[in-house]
Amino acid sequence: MKPKVWAERSLYPDELARLKEHAEVITNGTMEDLRGAEVAIIGGAKVDGAFMDKAGPQLKMVIRHGIGYNNVDVAAASERGILSANTPDGPTESTAEHAVALMLAMTKRVVKADRMLRQNQPWTREDLLGLEALNHVLGVVGYGRIGRRVTEICALGLKMKVLVYDPFVPETTKLPAGASMIKSLDELLKTADVVTVHTPLMPETHHMIGERELRLMKPDAYLVNASRGPVVDEAALIRVLKDGHLAGAGLDVFDVEPPKADNPLLQMDNVVATPHTASNTPQGSQRMSQGVVDQILQLFAGEKPASLLDPAAWPGRAGKKK
Repeated sequence: MKPKVWAERSLYPDELARLKEHAEVITNGTMEDLRGAEVAIIGGAKVDGAFMDKAGPQLKMVIRHGIGYNNVDVAAASERGILSANTPDGPTESTAEHAVALMLAMTKRVVKADRMLRQNQPWTREDLLGLEALNHVLGVVGYGRIGRRVTEICALGLKMKVLVYDPFVPETTKLPAGASMIKSLDELLKTADVVTVHTPLMPETHHMIGERELRLMKPDAYLVNASRGPVVDEAALIRVLKDGHLAGAGLDVFDVEPPKADNPLLQMDNVVATPHTASNTPQGSQRMSQGVVDQILQLFAGEKPASLLDPAAWPGRAGKKK
C-alpha cells in the first residue's frame, strides 16, 4: 500500500504526477481526511500540536510549500519525532522581483498615475513626480536568499547604492559591486531612500520595524515589505504615513491576511498593496512543488530531507521500522 500524503494546496501538475507514482495524494485536504497521513504538505494552515495529533502516529513530516514557517510549531513537531521542512529556494526569484516591482511602482507613481488616468482626473506634474533609482540608496534588512537577490538586482541592474543589514551575516561576506554591509540598523534607516525588509518572522523580528524605526527614516523615504506582515508594526506604519513622515509604502503582506476592506493602508494613494502574491508565478510555484516532492521522496527513500527546519530532529519517526 502506498503511503498517504495530505496536501492542503495543489501542487504543480508535473510534480503532483511524480509524487502520485509513490504515494496516495489527498489534494485540497481537510482536517477530516488528515488522519493517517505520513506527510502533510501545508500552505497557510496552523500546524500545532493539535494538528499533528489529529494526523496520528503515522505522521512523519510536515512540509511547507513555501519559505515562511511561522505557522509551524517546529518545537512541538520535534518533540513528537515529526520532521518539519520548507522549500527555501522556490520563491526566491519571484519574491525578489516582486519586491523590486513594489519599489518601482511606488517611486514612479505607477499605480496613482494609472488610477488618475483611468478616472480622467486632472493632475499636475507634481502630483506624479517620480524618483530615479540610479544612485539613490536602498537599505536591505535581511540578507537571506531573497535579500541577496534584491541586492543584486538593485546594485548591478539599477545601479543603486545598497546598504545591507543582517547581524547574522559575517562582515567578510562578498557583496555585489555597489553594495556594502552596515553594522547598525538605525544608520541604515537614517540613510536609505528606500528600505526593503526580508527577514523571517520569529519572536526576535516581530515588530522589528516599529514606530521608533519608522521615524528614523527620512521623511521622503519609502518602505517595502514582502516578508511577513508582523515584522512591521502595521498600526505604527499607518500613523507615520498619516503624519506624512514617509513618502509611501509597498506591501505584499499584512498583520491580518487578507486585510480587511477598511484597512487604512488600502485607502492611501501612497501605498501600493498586493495580496501576498509575491511568489505567485508559474516558475515559483513549480520550484516550490519540486522542492516539496524532492524532500518527500528523500524521506520515503530513508534519506534526510534537504531543508529540515530542525536538523537535530532527524530521523524521528522516520527512523522507526514499520
